[in-house]
Amino acid sequence: MSGRSPSALAQPLRPPSAGRVVACLGLLLLGAVVGVAGAMLQPAWFPGGLLLALAGEAGLVLGATRALRSRAGGAWAAAGWMLVVVLLTASRPEGDFLFAAGGGSYLFLLGGIAVAVICATLAPGRQPGGGPARLGK
Repeated sequence: MSGRSPSALAQPLRPPSAGRVVACLGLLLLGAVVGVAGAMLQPAWFPGGLLLALAGEAGLVLGATRALRSRAGGAWAAAGWMLVVVLLTASRPEGDFLFAAGGGSYLFLLGGIAVAVICATLAPGRQPGGGPARLGK
């Protein structure tokens, strides 16, 4: 154990502050904007556009984890990206669609999900009452 008493671990959860809620919603919106921009950019300059779109998403998710100092920031940004990209994959009644059935579109969808998960989970976490989480001594 880390020397903390067991009662310190059983503290009730506090609701997040108003500033943190606004920051999370802002990251959700920013993730949606990056998702739309990436969806428009990736087919335009293939393969450079695809790489640029995925690099933009990676930067957003990593930046969000650093800004909120927790993995939750990256999760909110990734959720906004994923929500918009999944909604953009649906075809419209008029027959219009944004993603063509091609390798680039699938790489953008699956690669974007992989990038979001990797960037959100590799970001440094923090312990409830201390500094950054460390596995070794």
